[in-house]
Amino acid sequence: MFQVRIHGRGGQGVVTAAEMLSIAAFLEGKYAQAFPSFGSERMGAPVVSFCRISDKEIRLREPISNPDAVIIQDKSVIKPANAFNGIVEGGFVLINSAEDEAEEQKNLTKKNVSVKCVGATEIALQHIGKPLPNAILLGSFAALTKAIKIESVIEAIKTKFSGVIAEKNVAATMVAYEKVLAS
Repeated sequence: MFQVRIHGRGGQGVVTAAEMLSIAAFLEGKYAQAFPSFGSERMGAPVVSFCRISDKEIRLREPISNPDAVIIQDKSVIKPANAFNGIVEGGFVLINSAEDEAEEQKNLTKKNVSVKCVGATEIALQHIGKPLPNAILLGSFAALTKAIKIESVIEAIKTKFSGVIAEKNVAATMVAYEKVLAS
């Protein structure tokens, strides 16, 4: 089973990201589960969502405490949320940041964790016109982890969005996917 924890803030599409990731897995014939964890809903409040992907039926229902991958949609939540707690040896961390997060990378290298920074908000602003990094980070996730195919991510985006919004999200997602593959 591959387990993903997504951290961010309300309004960034944290919950939608987990849902799209589970849809992508389902499209590949896998079992998937996505669910959020947050207090009172309000823009800007810390939000965590979870996604499990498996070749077998998933019976677990609790939050993910030992993720294989952590996606950070807003780096300001890293320390307050202890976002990297429990990450497995050899796991993956994807941070929405245009700059490398040297301190985070140094700490995670000890656990043989692959850390990648992608300026998803900047890509979103260029292609979508809004600072919504969720779909873009899923493209980066596909390239980094190989846990899901980019074609499945694109189809999942098209199930959540339609028309021009879907097209813009797909274009932005492909930019991020190619960026990670090239690095």
